Amino acid sequence: MGSTATPPEDLSWKEVAQLGLVYAKIPIALLLVEAFYWFLTMPTDTLGPIQVSEAWLWNEIGNALFGAGSHTLSTNNGWLTRIEFHHQSFPGAMNTVSLYVSDECAGVHEMIFISTLVAMTDGVSQKLKVKAIVVMCTLVYILNLARLVVFYPIALEGCLANPDQASCLYGMWEFHTAVYEWGFLLVLIVMWVLWFWKVGGPSRAMDKSLAGADKWRIITRKKWNSKHFVAIALAVIFIISAAHNVTSNEEAMKAKETLDDCELWNSVSAQCGNARDRWDDAIGYAWSLAALAMVIAAMTTFTIEKPNSDGKWPSEVERLGKEHDRLELLKEQKLEVAIQEKERVHALKKSGSWKKRSNSVSEEE
Repeated sequence: MGSTATPPEDLSWKEVAQLGLVYAKIPIALLLVEAFYWFLTMPTDTLGPIQVSEAWLWNEIGNALFGAGSHTLSTNNGWLTRIEFHHQSFPGAMNTVSLYVSDECAGVHEMIFISTLVAMTDGVSQKLKVKAIVVMCTLVYILNLARLVVFYPIALEGCLANPDQASCLYGMWEFHTAVYEWGFLLVLIVMWVLWFWKVGGPSRAMDKSLAGADKWRIITRKKWNSKHFVAIALAVIFIISAAHNVTSNEEAMKAKETLDDCELWNSVSAQCGNARDRWDDAIGYAWSLAALAMVIAAMTTFTIEKPNSDGKWPSEVERLGKEHDRLELLKEQKLEVAIQEKERVHALKKSGSWKKRSNSVSEEE
């Protein structure tokens, strides 16, 4: 009789880690670019040229749609990013509502987010990804501009119903909060899903081993050792140190408070200049650590893969080979179980026949 069959071997912790990294590469990449964007926008007006272009178009479109003089473009911190709404129903002595395009409102955050989603999508060529990123970033820019333009009619509607009251602007701020917190995220995900289906993403992803016309691709590292984990730990320490320097450093926080007061009151003094220098130093130090950390993390987590001479990705060929071996082992084990079961049934039948003959002989005697 054959040996007892063993169940299929469970995944090792190494295989579990590798599988986890395959599916975690998009959130890992998003976390890295979120950290990058956070440090990018810590200084005021980091994205000045984009902010100015948005504010200029906002002013021109607003005056064209709602009448000349309804919008006024002016400076904020030296940049032409300040927009003032004018109408007799708006609150305040000047009947104006003042807004400005900050670096966080320029739509770049959303552009980075959708670009990362597209770039990390498997089964799609680099050429299609580049085209998609250009088109989607353009759409995000337009949608963000449309969001800014509709502020005026929303504010006007509320203030016509409740003129010269600060509460009449509540509808505009509520709309801004809803779009900023979850509206844009929903739009970006829908955009990515529609693009993925449009380019045949599901069918392309079915056979990931084929490289097609691509000469290289960025993938998550499949083989990790101690030096890679040390590098990641070092990157985390750098990120924590950078964040501490701009959020918890007492001297930097005092400089930031002073700088905020100077900007609020448009004050120009030696104290304001010193505060600006100290805050810039803190940002520069944090930037250096953060940039170094993100470079280390990216180079450790991701690697560049080139196709084999047969036009297939080595990592996918290896994965498919392991999956094939696992299926073959499972078939062999099932076959062995079936043979053992057949032998057991046969043995039971023989045993039953012998007992029946024995009983017949006893009765005749």
